[in-house]
Amino acid sequence: MKKTAIAAAIAMTATSATAGAYSDPIVDPVIIIEDAASSSSHSWLVPAVFLLILFASMKTY
Repeated sequence: MKKTAIAAAIAMTATSATAGAYSDPIVDPVIIIEDAASSSSHSWLVPAVFLLILFASMKTY
């Protein structure tokens, strides 16, 4: 009888320790602000190619 009472007490404490639902921890999001690289450093490339094509087409006539 003593062993049954001890087993019942252990079973009750073991089930109460795991009672409840699992919930995800609340974690604040990390906000990273990064400056986007702009294409303004290559702004001379498009007009230069346009002028190159324009001059190349003028020489063929």
